[in-house]
Amino acid sequence: MAEIKLSEGRDLTRIERIGAHSHIRGLGLDSALEPRAVSEGMVGQTAARKAAGVILQMIKEGKIAGRAVLLAGQPGTGKTAIAMGMAKSLGMETPFAMIAGSEIFSLEMSKTEALMQAFRKAIGVRIKEETEVIEGEVVEIQIDRPAVAGAASKTGKLTLKTTEMETVYDLGVKMIEALGKEKVQSGDVIAIDKTSGKITKLGRSFARSRDYDAMGPQTKFVQCPDGELQKRKEVVHCVTLHEIDVINSRTQGFLALFTGDTGEIRSEVREQIDTKVAEWREEGKAEILPGVLFIDEVHMLDIECFSFLNRALENEMSPILVVATNRGITNIRGTNYRSPHGIPIDLLDRLLIISTQPYTEDEIRKILDIRCEEEEVEMSEEAKVLLTKIGVETSLRYAIHLITSAALACQKRKGKIVEMEDINRVYHLFLDVKRSTQYLMEFQGQYMFSDGADDDDANAMRS
Repeated sequence: MAEIKLSEGRDLTRIERIGAHSHIRGLGLDSALEPRAVSEGMVGQTAARKAAGVILQMIKEGKIAGRAVLLAGQPGTGKTAIAMGMAKSLGMETPFAMIAGSEIFSLEMSKTEALMQAFRKAIGVRIKEETEVIEGEVVEIQIDRPAVAGAASKTGKLTLKTTEMETVYDLGVKMIEALGKEKVQSGDVIAIDKTSGKITKLGRSFARSRDYDAMGPQTKFVQCPDGELQKRKEVVHCVTLHEIDVINSRTQGFLALFTGDTGEIRSEVREQIDTKVAEWREEGKAEILPGVLFIDEVHMLDIECFSFLNRALENEMSPILVVATNRGITNIRGTNYRSPHGIPIDLLDRLLIISTQPYTEDEIRKILDIRCEEEEVEMSEEAKVLLTKIGVETSLRYAIHLITSAALACQKRKGKIVEMEDINRVYHLFLDVKRSTQYLMEFQGQYMFSDGADDDDANAMRS
């Protein structure tokens, strides 16, 4: 009888994509805003991180609204990492929107509209409202299912109690489905929103803590509610101004939030929303949360975009703008004028400039150690020394790219630890910028549409 071999299947749900900055957890500062040497995925750049920490503190205290920060430095010096660290340190409630300067020109809308939408994505509104809820511990759930298919839909009864009272509620089909979806059972403490019918499971009652011998770490125990079952509670919703814009836009509506294609939103809609939000603020129903808008490659914006940013920063509901660039003195896009970082002088005057410095050899080694741990790659000491030397001579980004490649080369030879031979193999397989440029200059005559290069250009490219 032929033997049947079953191929081993991989659990796709466990595969996680590792990003370039997935190791960043924060800015790595202590309580006095002093940068630690290695902390929360951050290494080096102590002065820049300290400055970012001061900015962060001002954001939390609401003292820097309508200001802008420029992260300026050579490529691969941690500008985006610092911006990501700021986002992680702000927490979930503070809105953080991130775009690249080049994105503005590839969207099917005007440049200023794209920037306006980005600005409003970075402005949060905390809306407070009172709603009636039924809150209690589930005593019993009885569901009567029809005996014959096609008969009347199922009904049931739900018994809830507090420390002072107990009530039985009749259940319809929708409530039965909602209870099933939330996996509500006897002993759970739940809250039911009377307006929407939404059921929220608050946890298990302490009185039922001995029902099971073992429970998962996610099991939460709460006290049985006291007082009346039906009570008024303040509910807080956190949304961005852009989400309110989309929902109130007649042409797109609520579904545009899921498709991502919001199109252009009329200024009249935004004016009405701003007026309404201002009324809510005066009545104490809402609170504005100025977030952070991070624009990478800011030198890619043109003079029209810079003029818009100048005006937008003067708005009272403006978010904190953080921009980054790796350009020196260069042309302002859309003009023949040269300016530091390709940004007009009047906008530069509004910016708090944080400069990043090239990493030292010791810092490159520490970053490579963190990336090896993040990518779950075991590497020998000699291989790490060689990879650090490659990072110093070429670039940190190139050295980081070689980690996964070397791990695959190690797998190919059925090894468990990445050795020098694996690093050497992938180093010769994948060229860095300098070696690629030297090859290009040597064989440029064999490439199509090659005009050649001046000696000055060639020397600049090699260096």
